[in-house]
Order: sequence, then structure tokens, then C-alpha cells
Amino acid sequence: MTTGDALRRGADRAGDMCALVEVSPDNASSLPGAATTDRRWTYRELLADAEACARWLLTKFAPDDHICLWAPNVPEWIIVQYGAALAGLVLVTANPSLRIEELGHVIGHSNAKALIHAAEFRGTDMDAIARAAAPVLDRIDIEEVTSAIAHYRSGVPLPGVSPHAPAQMQFTSGTTGRPKGALLAHRALVTNAAFVAARIGQSGDTVVTPMPLFHTAGSVLNALGAVTSLSTLVLPVMFDPVLMLKTIEREKATVTSGVPTMLSAMIAEIDRGDYDLSSLRLLYSGGAPVAPELLARVEQRFGCKMMSVYGQTELSPIVCATGYDDTVDDRAGTAGRPLPQVEIRIVRPSTEEPLPLNEQGEIQARGYQTMIAYHDEEADTTRTLHADGWLRTGDLGEMDARGYVRVTGRLSDMIIRGGENIYPAEIEAALLRHPSIAEAAVFGVQHPTWGETVAACLRLADGVALPTPDALKDHCRLLLSPQKTPVDWFVVKDFPLTASGKVQKFRLSELALEGGLTSL
Repeated sequence: MTTGDALRRGADRAGDMCALVEVSPDNASSLPGAATTDRRWTYRELLADAEACARWLLTKFAPDDHICLWAPNVPEWIIVQYGAALAGLVLVTANPSLRIEELGHVIGHSNAKALIHAAEFRGTDMDAIARAAAPVLDRIDIEEVTSAIAHYRSGVPLPGVSPHAPAQMQFTSGTTGRPKGALLAHRALVTNAAFVAARIGQSGDTVVTPMPLFHTAGSVLNALGAVTSLSTLVLPVMFDPVLMLKTIEREKATVTSGVPTMLSAMIAEIDRGDYDLSSLRLLYSGGAPVAPELLARVEQRFGCKMMSVYGQTELSPIVCATGYDDTVDDRAGTAGRPLPQVEIRIVRPSTEEPLPLNEQGEIQARGYQTMIAYHDEEADTTRTLHADGWLRTGDLGEMDARGYVRVTGRLSDMIIRGGENIYPAEIEAALLRHPSIAEAAVFGVQHPTWGETVAACLRLADGVALPTPDALKDHCRLLLSPQKTPVDWFVVKDFPLTASGKVQKFRLSELALEGGLTSL
């Protein structure tokens, strides 16, 4: 099944059901130039707009062409997503916060034939950046989507599209360096969205989500997940804790999601405000491991069960998830079990020899959902995706006898101190047990004797006193062996994050070397 087929099936089965709801801050202007900022679509209306968009796109491009979409979470993003799919085009997604050089890399590396973009967002002149990044490329203001679909309600039949053809080029998050464009097939995206929805128990729900559409969390788990489960997608234009909580209350949402940093911000707002969240029955998170303490706070403040999903862009994107009926320990301490039709194995990183149960190694995955390739990156594709179908995730973890996977860190994050391997995730979990710490990121810094030593960067909880390094070391030594206790301590107001909410530890290491972090 293709992305377009999924929408057609939704319109056939639930044509009059609300499919999409637009949400913007009070008094905000419409980024796509619409008359209002609170529009709604039924499944039948969404399909009609997507088919009109496809016909319009085919007046400009040919099937298999690449087009880049650079815009925030507006309904036209989803209309273009489905329109491109129905037209047989490959949608290249771009983070609206990109600057000139970054956007130029995405456009140039992807071989995009055009850039569809918003004029501005949150004070950024996206039109000026687009002109500078793509001076000779066909640039289309997203306002044209709104006007064009009204003129292409009928026309030539749309082309057939193979489920195995690429639907999207999603650029990797960039936790360790320059992003690469992963080509993802229609079948992989649709099937993955359906399996995740089934695992977490989403069906006929009202889903409010802040996850960005340029990322697989937004365009696959949320947008396609809503269609495959015949749910209503409520789409805030941006993440704002107050906007999110007001929307959950107003729309009587039953499902929501967010990365841990978003959840922490919403919890802080819940503690300050008065919100009726009683309609919620489940919340799910990914992008970073969920600490048991965070899960407990989320379930207490939101009043619903929390589940975790695990994967990466190259896996379309999810391979493991916890379930609605899993125990608290499994939902907090593991990434869940593999989804249907997905194989997971744990291997020794140096030899790729499969390891016994409960031994830590690199997580590898195989199945329908693996990427086609990194676009124009043959060497990186070969290193990551083996000929027998196994994809190297670069994540460290272990699997128990029940098939539950526990993610313990990134292979690239591993700190080697005096020849001993140290895993930051273990130290981060210990730090989060300190009452003054809201978030923690642990990374290695170069040392002339030890090779590397351990550094910790902290974001403190609201209203707490600044802890001393000695107090933090005492806390760690109650929970960790001495060599794992951080030597250097830094504090930040906000972490440098990727688009998917992961901390850019390579950037923290750079800032530490440059003296750009505040020491405790």
C-alpha cells in the first residue's frame, strides 16, 4: 500500500469523519494565507485536496522527481505530503529552523527540483533564506498550495505508484555530524505507522501532537498513524506548552505525544495552570530513553498511561514499542518488544557476532521498514545497511528472554576511560534521581592520562538552588562506581537538540573545549 492508498482507504471507510484540525495561537495570522487559522477537514475533503494538489504538482514535475518542503506544521504540509505521494514524487523534508548553508545542503544533496516553503515563521524570514540557499531553484510559496488546489479539482487520472518506490527523503537528525538523506519507501512508512498505532492501542482517537512534520515522528507516526487508525489529527503549528494543553482540553484529545524535553515543559505548565486533561487515555514518547522518574511524573500529571517507541529515521522509523498492557517497569525501563515483521538482534560491535540474551551490544534491525539507501551516499549505505538486510543502528542495548529491548546508549557516545568502556545512559539515569536535576547529558572530554574522562551537563529543575560539584559527586558515588562519576560539571538553560529532540552531544563536547559552557 502507498501513502496515497492509505488516505484513499481512510476516505472510503470514514469519509465524513474529521481527519485534520488546524491549531494556531490566538490572534496569529495564517502562514499559508488562509482566511482562518482553525480549519477542519473530513477524510473525504482531505483526499479531494490531496488529489487536487497532485494534479497541480504534475503540471510542474514528473513522477520520481524530488521536491523539498520547508514549512512548519500547517495543514498544507500534510496536503503536499499526500499530493506528492499521489503524484509519484519524492518528498524531501526540511526543518523550518534551517539556515542558509543547512538548507542549501538539503536542497543540493537531495537533487530537489523545487522548494515549497513558508514566507516566515517565528520571526525568521524564510523567504530570504530560500532565495539565498536556492537562488536558481524553482521556489514556490506555500500560499500557492492553498490557491492551486481550488483550480485542479478534476483533470487527468493520477499515475500508478509502486509501494516499493521512495515516498520521502528524510534527513537524519545529525547527533554526530552532517545529516544524510535516507530514502524511505511507501510500504515501509504506511506499514510502520499502522503497526505502531496497533501496538499502542490507537484507533478512532483524537490525537493532539506537537511533533514536527518534517520528521518521521510527525509525518509517519502522527499523520499516517492517524489515517491508518481512522483517527483525527489535531495539528498545533508549533510546540508551546500552553497551546498544547489548551488544545488537549478543548478538543478532548484521547492521545498525545512528545519527546522528553516537551513533556517536561508541559509538566511545568500543568503545575502552574489549571487544565482538564481527563479525556487523555494514552501518551507516547520517543527520541530519547524515558527515565522511570519522568514516566511516573507524566502519568501522575497527565492522568494517563505512557508508552515508549524506539527507532530511527533509517527504520521508517519505529522497530520496538511498549504496549498499553505492559507493566510500569517495562514501560519505564525498556523500549518494548519488536513490532510485527521486524527482527532485532544484539551483536558485538567489533565483530558483529550475535550475543546471548541480556548481554549489551549494538542493536541491529531487519525487515520491511529499513531504508532503501542514503541518497548518493554509497559508502555510508554499505556501512549501515548490510547485503543480508541487517541495519546497524549505532545504538547500544540488550534483549531479555521475553523479547523486550533495553536501549543503553549510543555506540558513538561511549566513553573510554583508561581502556574501560563507560556508558553515558547509566550515569544520566543516576543523575536524574537527584531532585535538583531536570535533564542530564553525559559525554566524554579528552584527557592526557586517561584518554577520556566523564563530563556532565545539567538542566536544573525550576526554583532549585544550584548544587555544588561535591554534592553531585556524593550523589553519584552512592549509585555508581568511582570511575563513572563525572569530573567536569556544566549547567545550561537549554540543550542543543536535533529536530527529533535528541541532545547533540558532539556539540556539547565542542562547547566544552571552546569554553562555551557554564561550569558549576
